[in-house]
Amino acid sequence: MTSLAKVAIGSSAKVTLVNGTDPTAARLLEMGLTPGVNVKVVGTAPLGDPLELEVRGYRLSIRRTEAARVAISR
Repeated sequence: MTSLAKVAIGSSAKVTLVNGTDPTAARLLEMGLTPGVNVKVVGTAPLGDPLELEVRGYRLSIRRTEAARVAISR
């Protein structure tokens, strides 16, 4: 498996797992990055961090380190 941080701009993936049980993992789940949901990487900031995602019909920005904790399948 690979992580959401490695998905190319314009590509989509399906979330399979959010690693961890700390507050950051809980926050990612609360923002809608739950197993089974489809996510599209829309873009990045000029220096490559944060990532802009489209999930469940809305746009979400998360840091690349947070995206690395989200396991995906294609």
